[in-house]
Amino acid sequence: MNIVHYITRLIVGGAQENTLLTVEDQHHLFGDKVTLITGPGLGPEGSLEERARSGGLDLRLIGASRRAIHPWHDWRTYRELLGLLREIKPDLLHTHSSKAGIIGRAAAAQLRLPCVHTIHGAAFHYGQHPLAFGLYQRLERWAGKRTDKFISVCDAMTDQYVAAGVAPRDRFVTVYSGFDVEPFLSPPRSPEQVRTELGLKPEHVVIGKVARLFPLKGHEFIVPAAKAVIEKCPQVRFLLVGDGILRSQIEEQLTSLGLRDHFVFAGLVPPGKVPELIQAMDIVVHTSVWEGLARVLPQGLIAGKPVVSYDIDGAKEVVIPGQTGYLVPPRSIDELSAALCELAGDASLRQRLGQAGRERFTDQFRHQTMTERIREVYASVLNGRERLLPRR
Repeated sequence: MNIVHYITRLIVGGAQENTLLTVEDQHHLFGDKVTLITGPGLGPEGSLEERARSGGLDLRLIGASRRAIHPWHDWRTYRELLGLLREIKPDLLHTHSSKAGIIGRAAAAQLRLPCVHTIHGAAFHYGQHPLAFGLYQRLERWAGKRTDKFISVCDAMTDQYVAAGVAPRDRFVTVYSGFDVEPFLSPPRSPEQVRTELGLKPEHVVIGKVARLFPLKGHEFIVPAAKAVIEKCPQVRFLLVGDGILRSQIEEQLTSLGLRDHFVFAGLVPPGKVPELIQAMDIVVHTSVWEGLARVLPQGLIAGKPVVSYDIDGAKEVVIPGQTGYLVPPRSIDELSAALCELAGDASLRQRLGQAGRERFTDQFRHQTMTERIREVYASVLNGRERLLPRR
């Protein structure tokens, strides 16, 4: 196959790692001719561009491709993308992320090129200004008519898009976002060594969160919940993996509450270090209020850790109450702290839930499984069985 992927930016993030793994697998495992088009990896999140280049991939950068809406930059991106597609002449375009999905599908329709779009997280979501929410819904409905097939990273994304009238249900297929599971099963360094480097003691029960320190990631719920947890379980320590614009604000809040000594900030780390940090945790917590299916949830389970998550989007597809962890109502601090306290005080319960998650989800979330299923979607589109684009 000759496939082009387009994503807005190649920063360190779940959607970007998903996209890069798919491209790497197509190139190395299946021998496809595959091109990755993206914008500059600008911002505090870190970039995956060097990994893409060092892996021998065909990486093309569009300088005007940015996350923020900007009519002039967006028009330049569209024109440059059209030129690259005419040059590469792919069999199919695969778009990722909200903005790249709109621009990419417009370009594919202009060239009458088959197009698949992955919904890593809904373009219209909680926390948006009503005008932006309505605009993205209308844009997705427009782009939906120019999409051969949607790939959802969880069933919840399909439900939201069908309910919004973007496209009929038979145009969606769920392919869970895969990753390299082996480091989560057996990390290169022992949890004891990592904990010692972080200043964590054997008697500490470590509750970890992996997320950028940005709005909508739910750190504002962690701090008050932590206060209640530490009052009952003083042996608890919180490990925050990630960095961002909210770090100083969070640290000031912790200091004012007398909780700073109970928190460890690992900062921005390379993706390859995430498995050993999760292995150093006893419990994984996820408090985002908007996310397709956070990769840290299956990652935590495959590492053998129980997970506590707000019941949003696709979380319930891996966090199964009483079997792999706890689901609590979004933005609830009391129920969040109660679940964390229960797990912090029961080592055998933590072991049982984590082991069940590992057995249930390891094979399902292998990146090789993901890429194989994605290629099956391509084949069905290219074979004409799923051709749904309007003909001129």
